[in-house]
Amino acid sequence: MVKKDSVVSLSYTLTNADGQQLDKSAPDKPFAYLHGKKQIVPGLENALEGLAIGDKKEITVPPTEGYGEFDPKLKLDIERSNFPKDVDIQPGMQFSADVNGDNLIFTVTGLENDKVQVDGNHPLAGQTLHFDVEVVEIRDATKEELEHGHSHGPGGHQH
Repeated sequence: MVKKDSVVSLSYTLTNADGQQLDKSAPDKPFAYLHGKKQIVPGLENALEGLAIGDKKEITVPPTEGYGEFDPKLKLDIERSNFPKDVDIQPGMQFSADVNGDNLIFTVTGLENDKVQVDGNHPLAGQTLHFDVEVVEIRDATKEELEHGHSHGPGGHQH
């Protein structure tokens, strides 16, 4: 049964509200995570609690339980001079920055004169997520996995 401190392996497909596929686990490689450690979005983790191997479930996760609501304040224009001179800034590049104590990932969305346009919202912010999951495996986490705070998967430690 899926419970805190168990390593859960899932086969899943993620779609948005329009039915467009956003992500999918590889057929021969289920996604493994350490349950109860906030490694996946809260709405999905909460809905998986108590499921057993072989259980299939369709789970709808609203933005507040997923990647949050879209925050227009996280779309910024930053002076090019704030970036290292030797870096060729291009749309799609990402960097992290501390914002009010949270480490956020910003994506460069455009360049205009001496301004770099960036967006600190997660690409799935504001979206309702639809997960179609099957629980493939459940096992107790090892002492090492609990100490490290993540599953190591087959073959040992992963970084």
